[in-house]
Amino acid sequence: MHPIRVLIIEDDPMVQEVNRQFVEQVQTFEVVGIAGNGAEGIRMVRELRPDLVIMDVFMPIQDGVQTLQQLRAEGEETDVIVITAAKDKETIQSMVRNGAMDYLIKPFKFERLKQALEAYRSYRKQMEQDGSVSQADLDQLLFRKAGVPQREVALDSKELPKGLLDKTMEQIVQQLSTEKAALSAEEVAERIGIARVTARRYLEFLEKSGRVKRDVEYGGVGRPTNRYVIV
Repeated sequence: MHPIRVLIIEDDPMVQEVNRQFVEQVQTFEVVGIAGNGAEGIRMVRELRPDLVIMDVFMPIQDGVQTLQQLRAEGEETDVIVITAAKDKETIQSMVRNGAMDYLIKPFKFERLKQALEAYRSYRKQMEQDGSVSQADLDQLLFRKAGVPQREVALDSKELPKGLLDKTMEQIVQQLSTEKAALSAEEVAERIGIARVTARRYLEFLEKSGRVKRDVEYGGVGRPTNRYVIV
């Protein structure tokens, strides 16, 4: 997949840098520009043609609401994720109605932004493929974008064996759901940021509970590799 080009529109230099570092930690995303206000952001969208804009609301000269409205009025097709301290319902509704794909309220954790970007990456990948989209594929894309786990892979924390955390389990399920190919325990561990042996415990539990399927990959040398995919 080609790199996803991101423009950040944020007036606080410290937050600009934090957002830039966070975005570039997620595979396939690259920051191509940073604007300090909405008016500058509009100009940079025209010049750089980013795939995705990460935008604040409270900014000088031109705020995020005005900026997103102008982008849509001008027919700009760039997608938008909002990261802001604004949490009043009027602002949230305005940004969503004008096409914001996700809305993060400051302060936020890296994992929440990573979730938003990975959901967006899956959405783009699906939309760039030829042909039509099935209802099942669309439901998965929309639910993942909204951060809602699918019912068939949802987990009750009471089900988990001692030592397994529901938050980590949710991250693993979500990671598997965004990947079309089966993943090994090592690949899951790398993406989530946990030890391989820990990832294996979660994956073995998911397999026993019928939520994932294990495939054995036989290579030319060494032991076969277990790979896991959402059922």
